[in-house]
Amino acid sequence: MSIDDHARVRLDPGNRTMAQSEAAFLPGTLNLLILKTVAMGPTHGWGISRRIRALSSDVLEVNQGSLYPALQRLEQRGLIDASWGTLAEGGRRVRIYKLTAKGRSYLARERDLWAGFVTAVQRILETT
Repeated sequence: MSIDDHARVRLDPGNRTMAQSEAAFLPGTLNLLILKTVAMGPTHGWGISRRIRALSSDVLEVNQGSLYPALQRLEQRGLIDASWGTLAEGGRRVRIYKLTAKGRSYLARERDLWAGFVTAVQRILETT
């Protein structure tokens, strides 16, 4: 796992994190979250971070130091495209990310693998 696969994970509404430090996602999880978020519609980096946080009910928060290197890797792999755009609010130039056909296919495969992994872990955790 690379340092770029790390993200802060909020554990409670009080904004505390595990030991007030960074907790690592499983390798590839950050990529999967980013791809799913971008699949919902083109957006800029900060928008991706906000979507992940909102969709996880403020449980997951991806820090900018993890997000942008991950976006760069996903773009280099051809899973997302990026182009310059302008925000309606404030007129600031930003990179807008969208999912490619290759990214959509990759996301579908990885989502299925993730579901199988979660099911297996859940079986173990529920064993008495």
